[in-house]
Amino acid sequence: MSIHLPPAPEPATDPDDRALLHELEPEAGRLYDRHAKVAQEWFPHDYIPYSLGRDFDKEPWTPDQPRLSGVARTSFEVNLLTEDNLPSYHRLIHGMFGSGDGAWINWVGRWTAEEGRHAIVLRDYLVVTRNLDPIALERSRMHMLQNGYDRPTTDPLRGLAYVALQEVATRASHRNTGQYSDDPVADKIMLRISTDENLHATFYRDVLAAAAEAYPSETVEAVVAEIMCFEMPGAGIVGFRRKAAEIALAGIYDTRIHHDEVVMPLVRKLRIFELEGLTAEAEAARTDLAAFLVSLDASAKRLEERRARTPGARPQA
Repeated sequence: MSIHLPPAPEPATDPDDRALLHELEPEAGRLYDRHAKVAQEWFPHDYIPYSLGRDFDKEPWTPDQPRLSGVARTSFEVNLLTEDNLPSYHRLIHGMFGSGDGAWINWVGRWTAEEGRHAIVLRDYLVVTRNLDPIALERSRMHMLQNGYDRPTTDPLRGLAYVALQEVATRASHRNTGQYSDDPVADKIMLRISTDENLHATFYRDVLAAAAEAYPSETVEAVVAEIMCFEMPGAGIVGFRRKAAEIALAGIYDTRIHHDEVVMPLVRKLRIFELEGLTAEAEAARTDLAAFLVSLDASAKRLEERRARTPGARPQA
């Protein structure tokens, strides 16, 4: 099997990028301090029902053992494999924001450390409860990490725009997966993870809001570009399109959630359609965004209608 190793991103050395990061660093420092005060310490082992565990060499995994529904298992698998790719995400945000010392590199380290707990608790839960085949799961993890995850640009504004969207999307996916599972243990785990993701989203959103004040046109262009080409970081999972379609039909994460809970709150927070004095390029991007949002809303309505016609499909989680 050939191994694809995405090129390591160059550090943000463009003079404009350096100026932007330098100008935003005091706000990043303030938001980091705020985050450190409100973030709660927690331990993955406190969430795992270890008493349910059995030795796999004595009792191998079989398809009849999972207690979660098929769609819930699929969503847990996608969420876990997405979290597994943390080494790639660390490489990317370090390339966009991290150099030397100071607020940016402090945040990169803190974010990485907090995100690392998510894969730990998810894997321990799924393996102890035998809700996924551990051999297939490990093979999928190997595939994900060998292929990694990459982005076409390390531009800091584009990066901030992406993570401001992605963290909210991941929060919704985790939270709704837990609720859909009908398992109180799973729900508690996903609530804990989504709480972390919400704090991460708040940091990125508020840094981006500061960028919009200092660089309104550039921020509008960056945000529009990321909204219009947004892709979940788990897109490299084998069979992702099919799995994402199952998850969407179940109402765990669909176009309506993406439009209402991910995209529109950021658009409103940044006052994208109220900003004045934009460049011609930013105005054109804003026009494109308006049309895109109409199309996205229409897609959400079509999926809702399809779900209503599908026997056994649950309402939105």
